[in-house]
Amino acid sequence: MNRWMYIDFNSYFASVEQQLNPKIRGLPVAIIPVETDSTCAIAASYEAKAFGVKTGTPVWEAKKMCPNLICIVAQHEVYVDFHERIIQEIGRHLPIAKVCSIDEVACELLENESRNAEKIAKNIKAGLKRNVGECIRCSIGIAPNCYLAKIATDMQKPDGLTFINQEDLPHKLYSLQLRDLVGVGANMEIRLKKQGILDIKKLLSLDMCQLRKVWGSVDGERLWHQLRGFEVPDRITKRTTVGHSRVLPPELRFPEKARAIGLRLLSKAASRLRQMGMVASKLTLWARIEEESYFEASMKCDQVSDSLTFLSLFNELWSEMIRHTGNLLIKHVAVTLQDLSLRDKNQLELFKDVSKEKRERISEALDRINQKYGKDSVSFGVLSNDDREVTGMKISFTRIPKKDEAHL
Repeated sequence: MNRWMYIDFNSYFASVEQQLNPKIRGLPVAIIPVETDSTCAIAASYEAKAFGVKTGTPVWEAKKMCPNLICIVAQHEVYVDFHERIIQEIGRHLPIAKVCSIDEVACELLENESRNAEKIAKNIKAGLKRNVGECIRCSIGIAPNCYLAKIATDMQKPDGLTFINQEDLPHKLYSLQLRDLVGVGANMEIRLKKQGILDIKKLLSLDMCQLRKVWGSVDGERLWHQLRGFEVPDRITKRTTVGHSRVLPPELRFPEKARAIGLRLLSKAASRLRQMGMVASKLTLWARIEEESYFEASMKCDQVSDSLTFLSLFNELWSEMIRHTGNLLIKHVAVTLQDLSLRDKNQLELFKDVSKEKRERISEALDRINQKYGKDSVSFGVLSNDDREVTGMKISFTRIPKKDEAHL
């Protein structure tokens, strides 16, 4: 029985922009993080993909590939809004078991839903077109397990509907490339080919023990079962970091302006940490400097969640970076809070005559004010309008911001 339906939205960010602006429908569109040719595309429409433009393509190169390319700065709040509308529409047809990313969801099918999976899938597509937008297209995969259902979505794009039935296995997978498998990246592909595994057919000929040896872990056994349609429980993961990073537009790459961005990103990360009910004991600052050099350094502290402690560490790390790099321009800055654990409000510690509890209360008070009156109503330091624009809501591959994070 096909127990899973996986829904993958095609060129999601670009499709949302085309939905919002009918004038760019049918035209090559790239979504970029900031308005500069030195950055990379974070998404591309199918019209742009036809020219070879894809996620990660440098903008200057993309414009050579496609002279008529339309570049649009990402509107992450809008993409989250469309995501919530999409979730609501799919929920009218099926319960959603997993929200896998901003543009991917998975639904577990009951027996009667499995029998009517094709009809349900078509109804979902029609509902999305009618209630969300005609440009919001998706590829749907239906298979015995979630892993194969996800693979099925890539077998027909855009706007596909693909079944991988139990009786289709394994021969239906033979046409795939190794990199088409979820979990096989560039490094794993190299490792497989070094061991004489050049295609899917060879990979599928290995038994469980051989595949575990190839992978060097139990992941090889998991893959063996998944490729044969067996259900494999999801791994239980534990969050170990909270962070934010930004590619900076040219006008904000001077050290003092970049520092303001870094401070803002740190404040966002600390506020998220408090929302999660966690504390951190390590801060890492990473930056990409002009001339393609890098800086990375970390500092440890007691387990805290207040912004004041983290800002103090940040200032020390930033000063260290400036001592190493001088006044070179800063292209990209990232801050990461690490060594996370659940917060224990009973632990108190003095810091410069101000208790840990008081520092946390100050930080929480700022969170409440910003949540009530809007983002950056109060903050540590002064933010320009440019700072606010660059450090606003952003979507990562692993996390979908919630609407109430707009105050962060």
